[in-house]
Amino acid sequence: MSEPASPEHTGRQANKRGAARLAAVQALYQMDVAGSGLLEITAEYEAFRLGKEVDGALYREADAQWFRAILAGVVENQKSVDPVIRQALTEDWPLSRLDSTLRAILRAGVYELMKRPDVPVAVIVSEYVDIAKAFYVEDEPKLVNAVLDRVSRRVRGEGRGRDA
Repeated sequence: MSEPASPEHTGRQANKRGAARLAAVQALYQMDVAGSGLLEITAEYEAFRLGKEVDGALYREADAQWFRAILAGVVENQKSVDPVIRQALTEDWPLSRLDSTLRAILRAGVYELMKRPDVPVAVIVSEYVDIAKAFYVEDEPKLVNAVLDRVSRRVRGEGRGRDA
């Protein structure tokens, strides 16, 4: 019952920080679409979603402190995070053209790259690309990888410089 959905999502995907990142992306999406506030959405997720069953789907147990840190960090730093994302996007793809889920993934990933130097770039990029793969099957995971790689080179001076 608790087996991973596919072999490529073993290990990393099941960790509590990974679950917190996914929940934070979902919460950011919900805030963007429904206009919910930070305190309201944080309380809802902690009370009813993290590690709980919702509509027959079991949410993984997540690191609640990590979830709160990402969510609050993105909200508090959005005025500095969004311009960094805009710089990493091509001119024909402005931030406003991206759907809410993709914006949430990029905001969370860029926030961690900018404000969490204790977390390795490879972990951040890999985790958010995996999240993108959970929502998209087309080019969006490649876009997330490219944007986070550009940002990591600019902000931290490290990154692959090309898609793997």
